[in-house]
Amino acid sequence: MDAPLVNVGIMTGKALSFVFNGEYIHTESSSFLTGEQRALFVNGNIVYNGKLYKELFFEPASPQSSFDLKAVTIGVDFHWQRQEDQRFKGALNLVATNDGIVVINSIDVEEYLTSVISSEMSATASKELLKAHAVISRSWLLAQIEKNFRLGNASEKYESCHRDNNQLIRWYDREDHTMFDVCADDHCQRYQGITRASTAIVQEAVHETHGEILTDGESICDARFSKCCGGVTEQFEHCWEPVPHSYLTVVRDSKETSYPDLTDPIEAEMWIRNSPNAFCNTTKKKILSQVLNNYDQETINFYRWKVSYTQDELSELIHRKSGIDFGEIQDLVPLKRGTSGRIEELQIVGTRRIYTIGKELEIRRTLSETHLYSSAFVVDKEDIRVRIPQRFVLTGAGWGHGVGLCQIGAAVMGEKGYAYTKILEHYFRGAFIEKRY
Repeated sequence: MDAPLVNVGIMTGKALSFVFNGEYIHTESSSFLTGEQRALFVNGNIVYNGKLYKELFFEPASPQSSFDLKAVTIGVDFHWQRQEDQRFKGALNLVATNDGIVVINSIDVEEYLTSVISSEMSATASKELLKAHAVISRSWLLAQIEKNFRLGNASEKYESCHRDNNQLIRWYDREDHTMFDVCADDHCQRYQGITRASTAIVQEAVHETHGEILTDGESICDARFSKCCGGVTEQFEHCWEPVPHSYLTVVRDSKETSYPDLTDPIEAEMWIRNSPNAFCNTTKKKILSQVLNNYDQETINFYRWKVSYTQDELSELIHRKSGIDFGEIQDLVPLKRGTSGRIEELQIVGTRRIYTIGKELEIRRTLSETHLYSSAFVVDKEDIRVRIPQRFVLTGAGWGHGVGLCQIGAAVMGEKGYAYTKILEHYFRGAFIEKRY
């Protein structure tokens, strides 16, 4: 069985500039194209070479052909958001939608993975870490394609949001996409084509794990990963739909196996205010540079971190992000925490309104211009005047949702000589490796 193809959503734009390096075939006209190209979005159509289209498909004439896409936005809504030109292999598909032209890259899964590993990780990472990441990225991708198929055939519409007068509980996942399998940004997996220079070791890691996936014995594992768990991993159901996954459970990120009950508010506060030993508790540049690209290394304070807001800053931010006028903010009250101490439900208490939000990403988006590092935090209220705090200090733990593999912890394990199979056993309890193709 050959590796399957994956359709990756790269961007949506009103004016596209792209360059064919080598020959591409426009499938509708069967013409061979090279060099610079432009496509414009006009009145719901794609204008290309003087003609109107609803969809365009360009197939590479040879495996060596590639295309450059100009001004792709990466890190959408994150603190390091920026634009860059990117190069891709495989086919190029342009589709007209209500919002503009959607750019989709159709690519062999193994080619896709070579890029993902180079985009998500540094090519200087240890080979065992790269092999572990190749297996989980492949597993996650194929699990999402299977999930998309199931959702498409389901009798009931999938819901990822519950809203009423008292609360908004929402999670963000792969099912946000309907036109392609996965997107190219952090919402799914970072995929930046062959822009991120791959190295021999990345190619070896993908080749040596070719076709390998994680399985729980019945289905492909929905293998998640984040930057830094903060010392204990999170269970799947506290971040996404309330469906437990046996292999995405609580794990202490160290040789020790015991861990505190971080769903308990007192235990969570003690844990977050301290800096317990863990694989991911490291500031070693050699290790961090294996996981963090240049823009991610703009800070090293993520195992434990602090953010502070004045009353005016916080009330304006929450009003703008939530669309709700709370008045002055009196309190931020964690109502429910997950196994890593991440807040699943947060009550915002204002002078005009009390409202509960969740899950973790909704909380992170509401309390930050981009994203808080995580929702595992405790709140200190300072300079209280007539029951109104003038400053809020959030002390937090970890970076990302904390479910599954902890990238920085896995990097430390790789440096310590753990084989990729042992790294996967550590983070995905009860799962095992199977060669699918």
